[in-house]
Amino acid sequence: MAGEHSLKKHFDGAAARRLGDSIRAVFPGFDVESYAAEVDREVGPLELKDRVLVMARGLRDRLPGHYPEAVSVLVASLKAPLGEDEGMFNEGFHLMAVARFVEEYGLEHPESSLPALVEITKRHTGEFAVRPFVRRHYEPTMALMRACAVDPDHNVRRFASEGIRPRLPWASRLPEFVADPLPVLEVLEELRSDPSKYVRTSVANNLNDIAREHPDLVLDLVERWTRESPTPETAWTVRHALRTLVKEGDQRALALLGATGGEHVLAHGLALSPGVLDLGGTLLVRVELENTDTRPHMTVVDYVVHHVRADGSRGRKVFKWTKVELCSGERRSLEKKHPVRPISTRTYHPGEHLVEVQVNGLVKASAAFDLHV
Repeated sequence: MAGEHSLKKHFDGAAARRLGDSIRAVFPGFDVESYAAEVDREVGPLELKDRVLVMARGLRDRLPGHYPEAVSVLVASLKAPLGEDEGMFNEGFHLMAVARFVEEYGLEHPESSLPALVEITKRHTGEFAVRPFVRRHYEPTMALMRACAVDPDHNVRRFASEGIRPRLPWASRLPEFVADPLPVLEVLEELRSDPSKYVRTSVANNLNDIAREHPDLVLDLVERWTRESPTPETAWTVRHALRTLVKEGDQRALALLGATGGEHVLAHGLALSPGVLDLGGTLLVRVELENTDTRPHMTVVDYVVHHVRADGSRGRKVFKWTKVELCSGERRSLEKKHPVRPISTRTYHPGEHLVEVQVNGLVKASAAFDLHV
């Protein structure tokens, strides 16, 4: 992953020295210089997670052998909790090694490890480290997640959602929650209208994950949330939680967001310019929409690019365009610039690419352009 690749460079001897200095302040016997030298020597060819593991193992070799005593030293070394506008990777990225220490060595000590993860979360995050505890110590871990959901600290509330996301990026899946997300939804109930956008983003991402296997369950939930909690915060959470279902044209999701009348809208004159595009260029998409109904309608307009794959087949990718309120009989011209440039998450191949315009999830027009690579 591009983000993982750029982050790994921070986990080196300098990060070990920074962490070691904070530990030595509460545990004078900690050998900072040997720790930093060891980390610098070993992390060179390694990727992010293995670099973090090197730092965690170095801590294990230099802290008290009794795990509860060792983790208490680490908790005592932590600085002040992060504020609302302080990102975890600005000041506390090196604490990823402390969370990994808990994950690697503390699984048999949930009574010490789980409170430690909460303290780490206030300065960084424990979302990766808590996942093995969900599997091994389900009841106390889920009790902790429910308590974290009502914690005064926004980082801890986010932890309640992010730590039990079934498909957390960079982390192992929680297959029990992929199959049955009801315990996760119980935790999210407390967070639907959270005042922190940081927390709500996690809740929305969590629901977006769950909707892959359980769309009706998520739709039932957010429909009830919308009815029971008519706040701007809940509306924001619901809108972002439904983004994939909206892109897939799910009519119920679109209706929940106020979209109506897609069946009454026509698309005229879809034009792609240029018709032959070199990689690195920009495609201009033009279309005219017409509302043929006697009533006005709010429409969600997206466009879909069917990228050519290496084997000649096509892969579908939906891109957001705009929302348009069309009066009865109104015609509206739209224009969109779509860059076709190399990115880390997509490999372009030459050939005919199909573009579709969809209104409220319904395909209304299609055209093609040739891509030269």
